[in-house]
Amino acid sequence: MGQPVASRGQTATPTLGKAMLNKYARAFFTRVLTPFAAFLIRRGVSPDTVTLLGTAGVVAGALVFYPMGEFFWGTVVITLFVFSDLVDGNMARQLGRSSRWGAFLDSTLDRVADGAIFGGFILWYAGGGDDLVLCAVSIFCLASGQVVSYTKARGESIGLPVAVNGLVERAERLVISLVAAGLAGLHKFGVPGIQYLLPVALWIVAVGSLVTLIQRVVTVRRESAEAEAAAQGEQDDDDEQQNASHGSEAAT
Repeated sequence: MGQPVASRGQTATPTLGKAMLNKYARAFFTRVLTPFAAFLIRRGVSPDTVTLLGTAGVVAGALVFYPMGEFFWGTVVITLFVFSDLVDGNMARQLGRSSRWGAFLDSTLDRVADGAIFGGFILWYAGGGDDLVLCAVSIFCLASGQVVSYTKARGESIGLPVAVNGLVERAERLVISLVAAGLAGLHKFGVPGIQYLLPVALWIVAVGSLVTLIQRVVTVRRESAEAEAAAQGEQDDDDEQQNASHGSEAAT
């Protein structure tokens, strides 16, 4: 999972790795992982390969462990592969590469990783977890997360800034869900009552995602109306100038 931006290796919107590591931790791990990134470059490994392997690890961790109720170990595996997000960006910076393809691949695989994580929850609650309500909540989290991302991308594609910080965006969705899942997994190690953290977290993510979706839709509607009003104003100004010009020509 890389960085969904115009060019990999530059400042980016939070992705799975960035969601789990604050800016100070990122700076630390970036320094630590720089020699490893350089080693991979010398071995001929590309940033895209690291991105693909990182996503594969997240998908495996989510879809192998979560459906079995092994939330602790699944989260451990996912967290380990999260570091690929820092490694591929580091490699891109060292290579001096920035490409639209890299940005597209990163953004696309981020959606795959998100789907796998919430898909793992869905499979658990539809199976061994035996809770259709939480299964439905997990489905809503998966779907709403994809739609929230789509609304911003679609708004930007039609020339709107979509200038809104939603209540629960991708970083918050992932941190809340993964931290709760990891802690809930400690129930199997004898920690009492902690298994209820994950259901609570899923409800928080579901409600927060719905609020965020509404925020983005309202923002796009407002920005669209403002853009159309501005365009109409420019058109009216042009018409007035043309009328004034025609009047001057008629007077002469």
